[in-house]
Amino acid sequence: MSWVSWLAPVLSLAGIALAAIKWLRVAQREHYLAGSIVFMRRVWIAARPVNALEAVMLAGALVGYALAPDSFWPLVGCVGMAIFPLGLGYRGRTSPLNWTARLRRTAIVGAIVLGLATALLGRMITLVLGWGWPGALSMAAVVSWYAIPDLVLWVAAPIERRLSQKFVVRATGTLRRVAPVVVGITGSYGKTSTKWYVRDLVTGTRRVVASPASFNNRLGLARAINETLTDDTEVFVAEMGAYQPGEIADTCSWIPPGIAVLTAIGPVHLQRFKSEERIIEAKSEIFERAGVAIINVDHPALADLAGSMGDRKVWRCGTSEKATDVRVRQNGHLLTIVLHDRALGDPIPAGPFPANLACAVAVALELGVPPGAVSDRAGRLAPTDHRQATGRSQAGFEVIDDTFNSNPAGAARALGVLMSAGVSQGRRAVVTPGMVELGPQQHDANRRFAAAAAEVADHLVIVGRANRRALLHGARGGSAEVTLVDNREQAVGWVREHLAAGDAVLYENDLPDHYP
Repeated sequence: MSWVSWLAPVLSLAGIALAAIKWLRVAQREHYLAGSIVFMRRVWIAARPVNALEAVMLAGALVGYALAPDSFWPLVGCVGMAIFPLGLGYRGRTSPLNWTARLRRTAIVGAIVLGLATALLGRMITLVLGWGWPGALSMAAVVSWYAIPDLVLWVAAPIERRLSQKFVVRATGTLRRVAPVVVGITGSYGKTSTKWYVRDLVTGTRRVVASPASFNNRLGLARAINETLTDDTEVFVAEMGAYQPGEIADTCSWIPPGIAVLTAIGPVHLQRFKSEERIIEAKSEIFERAGVAIINVDHPALADLAGSMGDRKVWRCGTSEKATDVRVRQNGHLLTIVLHDRALGDPIPAGPFPANLACAVAVALELGVPPGAVSDRAGRLAPTDHRQATGRSQAGFEVIDDTFNSNPAGAARALGVLMSAGVSQGRRAVVTPGMVELGPQQHDANRRFAAAAAEVADHLVIVGRANRRALLHGARGGSAEVTLVDNREQAVGWVREHLAAGDAVLYENDLPDHYP
């Protein structure tokens, strides 16, 4: 047996270790969800077809080693896994790898599972094909690797849940002791802005604590309770997200909301839920323990849902005629809050998202905030960070920052904000990587957005490759000049170089660099 056969397994493991660093970072960014690695592999291949060469190199390694077992053929597969997908870095530019305790445990479990799979598959190869065991182990490790990452995430999920249970138990005890009114907020989008509106509308009447940032999953909410809830808290506003059915029901089992809010339904996370009907079912879990339901009825399916709440008190909110309890009407740069067909105070400056504001007003009124105080505070709501927030650059051009979790409805509204920007003779630019996690609707949604942007803007700057083809397709019929850049830094550089005082730019969405 030659030294080549002995060296191949060592180098194979080195290649796997390099690949693991990349995909551990992806797993961390994708919330350690089983299936996310396979999905992101497909995303990278679709964006850059050259990345399919990794599979070709693996097939070549298998065939080559079958013909010449005493060779370096396994290393062909290792080289492929180490360098592909092209563009996915080891360290990360916008989302570096963070070696948390959970990531370390995931890496350890991965090494154990890989070792077991390699030993089992390697033994089968030696028995069936008669190859020497060093080469068999090498090929077994390379082949096993491709199934390992998602398998590890699936195996580790119940372990992590068990380990985190102590934080949930502690949070549950704190909630029972403090006994605040819990306001649970969910939806495909609009959760975070609605949460901040509720906090600001209620503050001054009752002591409010809201879950910080986007702490909207099981561990995030447990941390929010354990670190921010004080004994004098009267209202706890909890943003509740979901990546799969049953997740919100699980959260509500220990954070039961007295008031439950459903802000909107759309194709966000459609790739995980597969259908909009399943999204509605998953989000509706928030009402199972709630005595009061507050629903944005602008969507026909949510209007139907509002009629099926049984004995619960229901607030029908939104911007349409169906919003019979709280409706927010927009007229130019002013918003009018309508409560049961009567204006609630004077019009306020446009800025808050109308449907989200309607839901927040309903929460505030349900919590006993006087209508006059609601109207006064609504006129002073601060813009939500990275959600159509406007500002001005040092060079004097207007900046519209809508970079947080873009969705089709919000993106369309952002184009309206760009159109209304104070630009007479100046230029308008849209900078975007497009929208993701929209499942089978993603291509068409991005195509439609680009078509609309190309009519509104003078320049369309397409960032990255995740949605490049769809965005280019949509922009064809418009008059906007299209520029392609590889990352956000290049896009910002283009804006600074080409725009000046009197111009305006919309930054629509921002993808972390584990997307192409």
